[in-house]
Amino acid sequence: MTTKPHIESLPFETDAGLGQKARIGLIILQTDQTIEHEFATLMHGDGVALYHARIANAMDVTPQTLRDMERNLPQTAALLPQQFDFNAIGYCCTSGATLIGEDRVELLIRQLHPKAKISNPLTACKAALSTLGLKRIALVTPYAASVTAQMQENLQTAGFRTNAVASFNQSDDFTVARISSQSILDAVLKIGAREDCDGVFISCTSLRALPIISVAEAQLGKPVISSNQALAWHLKRLAGINDCPQDTGRLFQKQLANHG
Repeated sequence: MTTKPHIESLPFETDAGLGQKARIGLIILQTDQTIEHEFATLMHGDGVALYHARIANAMDVTPQTLRDMERNLPQTAALLPQQFDFNAIGYCCTSGATLIGEDRVELLIRQLHPKAKISNPLTACKAALSTLGLKRIALVTPYAASVTAQMQENLQTAGFRTNAVASFNQSDDFTVARISSQSILDAVLKIGAREDCDGVFISCTSLRALPIISVAEAQLGKPVISSNQALAWHLKRLAGINDCPQDTGRLFQKQLANHG
């Protein structure tokens, strides 16, 4: 006859767990290869806990496939447990927020997380541009013309003059993630040199833009913003984190303007 082993009960105490300063949730595209890597730098710091959920999406980036993500947003937001009491949650797709609509994205996430501050790269970009005082910008995207044009229109409707627009003209998200940082830098320096542009916005969370932001700013003498950088900055500021990570661009030297 086998006897059951004696298992001693151990005493323990509980504390506040991870994220004592802030708990931030991310809804990341199934096809995104870049944002988690860049957020490891942008979100580094004691007391900030980061949690990810991946949303199903098509590898082919078109207006229709971007809009199709809307139906998956609620079930993906539900994968971020309400019990974690998130301070802020980001939907990590610039073009998706453009096509679905920023207000609609926020509404769908807020239904699951009513207390969290909500952002996305497009909303974060606008907050960043306002904070930096930029009205005339150059826009760099990887998208096909049909997607780029709608993003340009969205920014212009919000009061930002996109005086220069350039794109790598790719609809395959796998290819977008393979565009080299050097190619991104070359594009930013070329389009950002125009005198009628006071700054550059590099759109798309899949583009590996973070390594070139400080270099581009130094050469252009103008602010350079990327989707991942702007979103990380906005989520941190919304969550009450006011740090300035090294070599992440001028934006992180700023607090969030006009936030009550």
